[in-house]
Amino acid sequence: MAEEIINRVANSKLKVIDLEDYYPNGQRILFDIKDWLLEGLVLREKEFRTHVAEHDWSQYNNCYVALHCSTDAIVPDWAYMLIALELQNYSKLTVIGTLEDLESLIYSSIIAELDLSIYQDMPVIIKGCSNKPVPANALVLLSQKLKPIAKSIMFGEACSSVPLFKKKK
Repeated sequence: MAEEIINRVANSKLKVIDLEDYYPNGQRILFDIKDWLLEGLVLREKEFRTHVAEHDWSQYNNCYVALHCSTDAIVPDWAYMLIALELQNYSKLTVIGTLEDLESLIYSSIIAELDLSIYQDMPVIIKGCSNKPVPANALVLLSQKLKPIAKSIMFGEACSSVPLFKKKK
């Protein structure tokens, strides 16, 4: 007769946080303004404002938008601000930068709002593998927020975690 298999991980006090669980729905869009610049390099205010005024901003409804310019143009800050103000009524979030920057800022606001009190004096594993794009910056922010609360912090999976922090007694 075989012995019953006991799941020691499930029976432990170990808590797992998977940032993928907090991944917000919404399309991520990289908005390149180069086509609104003369030869992709020179911003002419009147023409730029015309592009902004005539663009259909509703297509970005409930999307996350990263504004950038893929050429070496020098783009004044007000140009990005003008676009962001138009997107404000439609997008969930608008930032200047790459899609990775966008994802990092999305998670930054999510982590800032997380109530981590359930992890008080508990051993915690921050799950490492995910199917959705969880930026490394989010893992850093979460670990920093957990440090004053958790008994210990590990990274990875319960079967093979890397210890990162343990409270001194």
